Amino acid sequence: MTKTIYLIRHAKSSWKDASLADYDRPLNKRGKRDAPEMGQRLRKKAIKLDWMISSPAKRAKLTALAIAEAIGHAPEKIQWEPELYHAASETILEQIHQTGNQHQTITIFGHNPGLTDFQNELCNEAIDNIVTTGITCIQVEVDNWKKISLNGSGKLLWYDYPKRIAHRS
Repeated sequence: MTKTIYLIRHAKSSWKDASLADYDRPLNKRGKRDAPEMGQRLRKKAIKLDWMISSPAKRAKLTALAIAEAIGHAPEKIQWEPELYHAASETILEQIHQTGNQHQTITIFGHNPGLTDFQNELCNEAIDNIVTTGITCIQVEVDNWKKISLNGSGKLLWYDYPKRIAHRS
């Protein structure tokens, strides 16, 4: 049996107000455009996101809400997990281990460097940097979320990001 993990880095955030704490930074104009766009890409691929967990930092939360809206996922079904704010790989793994096995997919909204580190420790293929609003799709051959380990056994199926289309011309 296989399970699927989607890692989504928060959209581009604003640095306009230097008095804001890092945790409270909102999305900038590009982030407000890119998050719904990436959600629409998921929708066009007919991807169903069973379980969504997000850092509650403002930029991650706004990204999760925009993507949820684009794909028709109820916002009240998103779990806000404070431990995902700038989480290390092991913390992300712990969150996945706590996921109920009725879910075939899990989506983690978070921050770098933790998301990229997690992806690279889990997968057979490394990514230099998951860019803002970047999405990786990882398949793992397990029947229980608790069986996932950071041993390179995950298979990176695809990686998409806002500027990807622009580079294809």
